[in-house]
Amino acid sequence: MKAEERRKEIVLYLTGSKVAVSGTELSKIFKVSRQIIVQDIALIKASGYDVVSTHHGYVLQSTPLAERIFKVYHTSQQTKDELSIIVKLGGTVVDVFVWHKVYGKIEAKLNIFSFYHIDKFLEGVRTGASSELMNITGGYHYHTVRADSVEVLDKIEKELSEKGFLAKEI
Repeated sequence: MKAEERRKEIVLYLTGSKVAVSGTELSKIFKVSRQIIVQDIALIKASGYDVVSTHHGYVLQSTPLAERIFKVYHTSQQTKDELSIIVKLGGTVVDVFVWHKVYGKIEAKLNIFSFYHIDKFLEGVRTGASSELMNITGGYHYHTVRADSVEVLDKIEKELSEKGFLAKEI
């Protein structure tokens, strides 16, 4: 894993964590020395992320990234196309969630920001390791998407709409 990709993964890991994460834990997860993690955190902070160092570990207070939730609808065969649009234009698919009439909101973290992650996700679905959440709501689901700017999110929204993936609001 390249350093830039590792830093993105660290940000995503911290974003998804509800508790502080120690440098030692991060070094084990990303298979690098603790000193590399310290350097990565410094670079992450310098790029605008509000990472706080506590005695329990690192906590991400806020992110400079723009965020938007998209309600989408498509078939399982179109999942790769949908995710590829988001990644190609510079977005990260943070999660997927559905609104179930009995259970309420059912959510799963995805953190997909590369074509490698798309392939890995699709392989898990293809082999039966998991099933897409959209299957329980007839193809309707939501994605939280993050990007460097609102303009990038606007481009993602435009292309999703052009491809017919945005769900019609009733």
